[in-house]
Amino acid sequence: MAKVGPARIEALYRYPVKGLMPEPLESVPLTPLATLPFDRAYAIENGPGPFDPANPRYLSKIHFVMLMKNEELATLRTEFDDTTSTLVIAKAGVEIARGDLRTEDGRRRIEDAIARVVTSGLRGRPRIVSSPGHSFSDVAAKCVHIVNDESVQALGTMLGAKVDTRRFRPNLVVGGLKPWSELDLVGKKIRVGGSTVLQVFKRTERCAATNVDPDTGVRDLKIPSFLSKTLGHCDFGVYARVIDGGSAQLGDTFEIVD
Repeated sequence: MAKVGPARIEALYRYPVKGLMPEPLESVPLTPLATLPFDRAYAIENGPGPFDPANPRYLSKIHFVMLMKNEELATLRTEFDDTTSTLVIAKAGVEIARGDLRTEDGRRRIEDAIARVVTSGLRGRPRIVSSPGHSFSDVAAKCVHIVNDESVQALGTMLGAKVDTRRFRPNLVVGGLKPWSELDLVGKKIRVGGSTVLQVFKRTERCAATNVDPDTGVRDLKIPSFLSKTLGHCDFGVYARVIDGGSAQLGDTFEIVD
């Protein structure tokens, strides 16, 4: 087993509602061929859409309210309670909506709030959608998204700007790898902590959502076009499947498995 420097997990995030803010975690269970618990368990359809809860299938993000088109979402602060499925939304420090996403009334409260905040790009009334076991990831496979913090710092130096890791919507943020080296991990297995094993299967092609400041909602950078011009591609981060389950927690080692 070859260690990739002193690489460790620096941050963990989940996204209970696709397009809304990440929730930081200290530890998380990882199940084979599954996402993080409640990761992208809900999404907000942008007007009438094709999602069928009785027959869930992967759909492109263009069907949903998202940062790429609806940057106002970044101005919202959210909290999700696993036990009650209650989502709380605040803006400028003031609660603007609270609803149990399992109920029609709860979903309506959240939908009304989204309709008030998103002032452009809506094709109709927003609709909260979900289906047991389904994840609204940007890829069809159930997986985790890994971002290398050293690559984030290198990109910031190249841009001459501070770049927040959250722009890239990671599940796992790794520190201690060489910048850009994560892009060469496709096909390799990674051990996290003592026993959890992930297999990297795809680079992440970035979209205009990364141009949005995750705190202000301002489109202040042009990351995909910059990557394309300087590196010849728009890839940043990688997707990995959980092969051997276990857990991940802050400070866990991150090692290539020979």
